[in-house]
Amino acid sequence: QVQLVESGGGLVQAGGSLRLSCTASGRTFSSYAMGWFRQAPGKEREFVAQIQRRGGNTYIYYADFVKGRFSISRDNVKNTVYLQMTSLKPEDTAVYYCAADPSTIAGPSPNYWGQGTQVTVSS
Repeated sequence: QVQLVESGGGLVQAGGSLRLSCTASGRTFSSYAMGWFRQAPGKEREFVAQIQRRGGNTYIYYADFVKGRFSISRDNVKNTVYLQMTSLKPEDTAVYYCAADPSTIAGPSPNYWGQGTQVTVSS
C-alpha cells in the first residue's frame, strides 16, 4: 500500500521559516516526480514545487509566487521530499499536500497524494 505522509507544518510568524517533509512508503519513488501543492481556505489547490531526477539530471520547478523563498529537495534513500520555506507571508497560509507521479505532478491528476499538513503564517 502506497502512502505519502507529510509532517512539519505549524504556526509561524511572518518572515519565519518552516521545513515540510513528505515520506513515501509502499514502493520506490526515486524516478517519480514528487512535490507539493497547497490549498488555502476558499481557494483551489495550486501547484507549489516539483522535483524529479531523470537521466542523471535533476529537474526542479517552482510556482512564481514561491521562487526565491521556497526550496525543494529530496533524499531518495529515505524516500523523502522536503520543502524548505523561508520569508513566509500570511498569504502562504494553507494546507500543503505532497504528491507523486511517474511523469509529473503538474498534470491533471497525480497518482499519489498525502493527507496534507497545515501551515499558518500570522502577521
